[in-house]
Amino acid sequence: MTEMAKRRKVSNVLALALMALLVPGHPMHPYQMANIMRRTGKDRDMNIKWGSLYTVIQNLEKYGFIEATGSDRAGGRPERTVYALTAAGRAELEDWLRELVATPEPEFPKFRSALSVLGVLGPDEVTALLKGRLRVLESRIAEERAELEQSSWLPRIFVVEAEYALAMRKAEAAWVRSLLEELANNSISGLDEWRRFHETGEYPPEWMQMFLEGGPPAD
Repeated sequence: MTEMAKRRKVSNVLALALMALLVPGHPMHPYQMANIMRRTGKDRDMNIKWGSLYTVIQNLEKYGFIEATGSDRAGGRPERTVYALTAAGRAELEDWLRELVATPEPEFPKFRSALSVLGVLGPDEVTALLKGRLRVLESRIAEERAELEQSSWLPRIFVVEAEYALAMRKAEAAWVRSLLEELANNSISGLDEWRRFHETGEYPPEWMQMFLEGGPPAD
């Protein structure tokens, strides 16, 4: 049975990054936090909406995960509140991390959503689109590999997320290549029916039976 993820008082994944920044015991103001996250590429590792930064900080403070410890002022800039991680925040951060690392959660990438209704487009168009996607994937793989090589001076613990992203990108490219090969040599099952659907505009009878009744077609 799949273990359900806990309901978090602050569930925005940006909170995870913010609390992690405060773990070393160096209080920071929000501008510092945002600057460090941008500089270290956190917006490539998680879906960060920068406009929600202050709302997330307010919620973390509301639930006792961080606390204001003072303020600072630099030059003519407005005074900025400085925040520190609380004991409750440290416990929440560690519990959340353990859950995310140990328990796979259902994820729904947009590409998977598109694949689930791929038949709406014709096989020839899909082939052209997949070839275009593969070119983009290969370009990004080369870029990410180069970035990793340039970061080889860093301890590996600081680049494992980039390694994971590269591995997932390479796996997707390999899968797209295999699908393109099946389309090219006509070995993908259902291809004839797929083409017939786009030629006639009507679902093949065996598809209609599958949609309406479910399960394999009757003998």
